[in-house]
Amino acid sequence: MTNERRYPVGVQTFSEIIKRGYVYIDKTDMVWNLTRQSKYVFLSRPRRFGKSLLSSTLRSYFEGRKELFEGLKIMDLEQEWTERPVLHFDMSLCKNQGSTQALSQRIMLMLAPYAEKYGRREEEKTPGGMLTGLIHRAYEQTGKQVVIIIDEYDAPLLEVLHESLQLPEFRRVMQEFYVPLKAADPYLHFCFITGITKFSQLSIFSSLNNMLNLTLLPRFATICGITDKELTTVMAEDIRMLADRYGYTSGQMHERLKRQYDGYHFAGNAEGVYNPFSLLTAFQMEKIGNYWFETGTPTYLINQMQRFRTNIMEMDNLEVPSTAFDRSTEALTNALPLLYQSGYLTIKSYDPDIDAYTLCIPNNEVRVGYADGLLPTYVGLDPADVQMGFAAKFWRALRQHDLDLALREMQAYMAGIPYVEGFKKKLEEAATKEGFYEYTFYLVFSMLNVYVRTQVKVAGGRADVVVIMPDTTYVMELKINGTAQEALDQINSRNYALPYQTDGRRVVKVGISFSLDSRTVADWLIMS
Repeated sequence: MTNERRYPVGVQTFSEIIKRGYVYIDKTDMVWNLTRQSKYVFLSRPRRFGKSLLSSTLRSYFEGRKELFEGLKIMDLEQEWTERPVLHFDMSLCKNQGSTQALSQRIMLMLAPYAEKYGRREEEKTPGGMLTGLIHRAYEQTGKQVVIIIDEYDAPLLEVLHESLQLPEFRRVMQEFYVPLKAADPYLHFCFITGITKFSQLSIFSSLNNMLNLTLLPRFATICGITDKELTTVMAEDIRMLADRYGYTSGQMHERLKRQYDGYHFAGNAEGVYNPFSLLTAFQMEKIGNYWFETGTPTYLINQMQRFRTNIMEMDNLEVPSTAFDRSTEALTNALPLLYQSGYLTIKSYDPDIDAYTLCIPNNEVRVGYADGLLPTYVGLDPADVQMGFAAKFWRALRQHDLDLALREMQAYMAGIPYVEGFKKKLEEAATKEGFYEYTFYLVFSMLNVYVRTQVKVAGGRADVVVIMPDTTYVMELKINGTAQEALDQINSRNYALPYQTDGRRVVKVGISFSLDSRTVADWLIMS
């Protein structure tokens, strides 16, 4: 059966999605409610998570384009459909500007189409000055208050986040552009701003002290992304078609999609969502892949992780107070805020009594993305070589229930990993020389394109590796310059396998010893 469904991969314009019959998950009731929360609203979400589509939907709504919303949830809520002037700016178009002059000129070009519509005065020579004039003239010419939509407000700044000289200069340009939003308050009906970092992060909206941040509000946690219910109802046929392609049942495909793309939580104890870009791309390409990382891990994130010596082995169960990922960029003492805001960490749970969150890596796609970005930086290995040189062979052996073969593949591959000169600094920072091998072991395992978790916290401690197959769960413990028996004893004494005893899968415990002399797996013991 040919798949005739149209998926809006890369399509961020609401009107185009509706007119051309693309798959659309109806969230217009939430859009309507969003417009009634406050005059100034901010929402932070990771890249490729639907912020631009949400901005475009708001634009169509405020332009009064009722015909585009026929049959959608908003029709039961909106009665007036007032047409208002809308100034909509996509600041991602201002990335990679080499100087403040280039950045200012690029913003002026974005303002130009509105200047053609509403006019421009000669004295309006800066982005802020021109925006002020546009707001006033749009109000005067239409008799309606103006709507401002700013998408990816922080895009020009993230590119220079690690540049101590450029960042303040770029920030001043952006501040000058955004300052009119406060002064023009009587002429504005609604102002919506999106970005990756929180608005307080770069201190450029300090004048908008009445801005409402919806980022962590539970009722808007699913406004971007696709919920499990939406996937299994609206896209049930898409699951079935992809399942047929793989020879799976719909239930098996649903579980695989869930492990790969689900797991993002944008409020404490709120419903989770799938990465919409990756999920829709998987349906379009008829293949499960790591699509969110096609353009690579953002440079600014890698730079910050290196700057703060971030250890990703601690990120699967990270308990933090709410203030830990809610700090200004100038006050950062670690990369955690950026990791959360960029989607590399998500909320696992929330304890309201102590106002503390547990953060974790959302899903397998993000785990592979970490490894893909960090293997060359920290270990000097090529990710593609790891994936095909070890990960694929290890996975095939596990699929054949041949754990001995899998561990022999690991032994051979780890023996060939070079001692990279660039890693010496990290070794010096580590408590022992085991640090290099532990980190390498973690990253190499993370490249397995299956459900693998590392440093898994249980009541008795942390299991090094848990691999979950359709019918078997492998609980592995690594001992460096210890014995396989000691590793196996630790699994048993600390009950690492206990959480997996009741899910219907066979549980296999694996103790692995690793030799610093040979720099590879020395021995292993297996217990079913």
